[in-house]
Amino acid sequence: MHVLRNATNGKVLATRVVRASNFVARGLGLLPRATVSPDEGLWIDGCSAVHTMGMRATIDLYFLDKDNRVLRIASSIPPNRLAVTCRDAVSIVELGSGPELGRDILVGDQLVLE
Repeated sequence: MHVLRNATNGKVLATRVVRASNFVARGLGLLPRATVSPDEGLWIDGCSAVHTMGMRATIDLYFLDKDNRVLRIASSIPPNRLAVTCRDAVSIVELGSGPELGRDILVGDQLVLE
């Protein structure tokens, strides 16, 4: 379990984030979860698109480039979406959907796991 921090402004974004770097962890993702709190999520390596087919929770997505800088933010993605993509992304952070006001993430910010 890791802490997700916005390295650009120093703010902690979530304290219960798992890194999914193998095929099984990336494939399952948050699908088995009935709920995902705004303080938890998944960092998916080697990925530029996700689906929410079969999910039961609404999530926020942060698409990252090779330097872990935010390329795109997709908020409040509901279950059963076929695809949410960002062509140049190499990683995606999925967090439980929550008030964006408290997250303080902008396109261009750099995210890190600690």
